[in-house]
Amino acid sequence: MKKIVKRVFLGLLSLVVLATAALTVAVLVRKDRTFSAPYPEIQASKDPAVIARGKYLVEGPAHCGDCHGAAELDAERHAGMKVPFSGGHEWHLPLGVVRAPNITSDPETGIGKLTDREIARIFRHGVAPSGRAVLPFMPFANLSDEDLTAVISYIRTFAPVKKPVVRMELNPLGVAVKALILEPKGPSGPIVASVPRGPTAEYGSYIANNIANCATCHSKIDMRTGERIGPAFAGGGEPIPNEGRRFQAPNLTPHPTAGWITSWKEDDFVARFKSGARTEGSPMPWPSFARMSEDDLRALYRYLRTLPPVDNRIERTVLPGEVSMR
Repeated sequence: MKKIVKRVFLGLLSLVVLATAALTVAVLVRKDRTFSAPYPEIQASKDPAVIARGKYLVEGPAHCGDCHGAAELDAERHAGMKVPFSGGHEWHLPLGVVRAPNITSDPETGIGKLTDREIARIFRHGVAPSGRAVLPFMPFANLSDEDLTAVISYIRTFAPVKKPVVRMELNPLGVAVKALILEPKGPSGPIVASVPRGPTAEYGSYIANNIANCATCHSKIDMRTGERIGPAFAGGGEPIPNEGRRFQAPNLTPHPTAGWITSWKEDDFVARFKSGARTEGSPMPWPSFARMSEDDLRALYRYLRTLPPVDNRIERTVLPGEVSMR
């Protein structure tokens, strides 16, 4: 019996060693894999109206400054001051440390050397100029051609700031995920030239899903893979901790008892967004959202009212041990 047990143990050990070796080889072979993706026919414009639209999107609903704003000037940015988009914000994830890049026009440490089409490919297909997949943190693949042109046109106006940023410091899990799982995410459907704007639920859907990234925070997400593991907008997700505090996103569906904003009137919703942050360290980009137009906020509210109600009650948005807020 002892010999049989020993043989079984050695057999299992051999299988584990072989599987580990095979996985290691696969990671080494695939860790620098590249992907092909088309270059969108996007060209930056110098038209003041186009740049103004890009500024509104970047500094408003797309809240790009929350990641790409100079990390050392956070207090100034939250106070409403304009800061350079030189990056440096870092997040400690199960995969390792990830930092937002410098997207000023500096040719060495920013994006000054990239063409408009290379930048557009990052936005729309998640593929860097090197051909490698970028982490799926920017939900802009479905931006209309008009809005993508506007965003890139505004980004092109950024003055150069020389600030090198180490993009990623991945741990072994992160290296494995990057090699074996991470793939670029492109558009979910046909790209349109433009989207009709107005205080409609249809335009609110475009804002919530393609510009403001509401679904990512307000849904449960597997932080190892980036995949959604719960109903969209039903809450329960934990955004990346901010200033050492942990938050839980509320349920935004119109469930009569579990919906966080079900009892809010449309004017209440608009007023809340315009009033800004109320809790220190909140991951909600209140300063940027406060810049949104009233029509866009009404569109967002009307879209959220069309969601299927989900019975997922979130009792607190600041997790136990912290100060509650609503």
